[in-house]
Amino acid sequence: MEILQIIIPLVIFMLLVVPTGKYLYYVSTGEKAFGDKVFNPIDNFIYKICGIDKKEEMGWKKYVVVLILVNAVMTFAAYLVLRVQSYLFLNPNGIGNMEQSLTFNTVISFITNTNLQDYSGESGVSYLSQMIVMTFFMFTSAASGFAVALAFMRGIIGKKKLGNFYVDFVRVITRVLLPLSVIVTVLLVAQGVPQTLAANHTVTTIEGKLQDIALGPVASLEAIKHIGTNGGGFFGANSAHPFENPNPISNLIELLSMMLLPGALVYTFGMMLKNKKQGWAIFAAMAILFVLVLPIAYTAEKTGNPALAKVGLSQAMGNMEGKEVRFGIPQSALFTTVTTAFTTGTVNNMHDSLMPLGGLVAMINMMLNVVFGGKGVGFMNMMMYAILTVFLAGLMVGRTPEFLTKKLEGKEIKLVALAIIIHPFLILMFSALALIMPQGLAGISNPSYHGLSQIIYQYASSAANNGSGFEGLGDNTLFWNTTAGIVMFLGRYLSIIILMSVAGSLASKKAVPVTAGTFKTDNTMFTITLVIVVLIIGALTFLPAIALGPISEHLTLFH
Repeated sequence: MEILQIIIPLVIFMLLVVPTGKYLYYVSTGEKAFGDKVFNPIDNFIYKICGIDKKEEMGWKKYVVVLILVNAVMTFAAYLVLRVQSYLFLNPNGIGNMEQSLTFNTVISFITNTNLQDYSGESGVSYLSQMIVMTFFMFTSAASGFAVALAFMRGIIGKKKLGNFYVDFVRVITRVLLPLSVIVTVLLVAQGVPQTLAANHTVTTIEGKLQDIALGPVASLEAIKHIGTNGGGFFGANSAHPFENPNPISNLIELLSMMLLPGALVYTFGMMLKNKKQGWAIFAAMAILFVLVLPIAYTAEKTGNPALAKVGLSQAMGNMEGKEVRFGIPQSALFTTVTTAFTTGTVNNMHDSLMPLGGLVAMINMMLNVVFGGKGVGFMNMMMYAILTVFLAGLMVGRTPEFLTKKLEGKEIKLVALAIIIHPFLILMFSALALIMPQGLAGISNPSYHGLSQIIYQYASSAANNGSGFEGLGDNTLFWNTTAGIVMFLGRYLSIIILMSVAGSLASKKAVPVTAGTFKTDNTMFTITLVIVVLIIGALTFLPAIALGPISEHLTLFH
């Protein structure tokens, strides 16, 4: 019965991938699709008032510059709102202004689709800020990543122009994110998630004490936080809070919401390429990596904690520390694996309370950052490894490597190598910095191996733009707010710039004819080789760190 709680959401996800992927294809190509009569006037109105030429085609450099400028303007506006929120309206609970370093961290976190939260939503931000900063950024950051992924696809399949950022950005919001958010919001409200602008309710408990019951526009934020793979919670407890995620049905809705678009986007790629087998080959590689780690997370939590068993506490239900009884081990393990694989960052249990191997699964997903990922992130990173795999295969047979009818040369491989190096560099170098700085060590709540895991997890989450955390870490300090903000910013925009330049380079090349000697990249052999390359590079870069953290903790605990 427990296993069905894991299998059923995955089966539903697979059933939804193809129809959703087809719809995303129509949105990305501008072909006629359901809803055009409604959406076209809305889009055209936005283009008109913003002075956008929807027929303009952009090269990769202009596409990236426009993306960064648009994001920069929104960042500045959001920073101002959070710094003066106490003076603005829709603040019935009298929330004060956000502190400077925390504001920096929060704004960078939300604009980069990370949504790492060093504050508690019910006490740290006003309703206005929740809507026009947090919820707004959840739409725009997701749309930005989605738009970049579409441009990247156009480049690697051979189109010399990568599209128009403004058009992609608008169409993704109006035709994908907004309609889905409305549907999910209604479904969540039906399950008991609040959606109100009323102030907190103060009630008298059975002990005769007063308690504030936090409310707010929760359901609308919950919808886009999962659909946009954002992850930032309205409350500090995130999706473990009963007002964010009240029951197993809402849990299923949230799981499917964060899985749907990243998975469907891979199918969309196959349609754009006019080779669905290629899309499925990439999808299969991601799915294999996901399926490899999911049983580890479930088994680790189901086994329970031997330290608690030794003192006489029953572990028959497994490791229930930090978990909600209404979800149990299977839904908690699945949620943990999905939220880190799809780089969402929402949590329905305390990751700091996971067993060492359960925490390891979450860390591995973010370290690899290719297992579906968020809006376009996982796909672009997996394509980066696909290019590297083709190059290595070409070296082994002494042949100039070709990928999607384009020859891979020194420029592309150097860029791909740089993109691969940046991710572990940000995680490991900043972890080292935290370990030698008193301000970094001060945040550790558990000594020894787990303390190291807390630090590595924080920077892995930041670099992967995931946003979940080992919340035992005391991270709301100047040091952690600043360093995590820097890692989130570099992890987002450096990767985008480098991978877009790869797409631009491939787009400018002439296609070479496919011959009998061409290395096929749409079959099982390529999928298996791709998975092996990802695992080898992941092990070479991160194995020492995880050996000193979660693996050593596991061996000590079960010694």
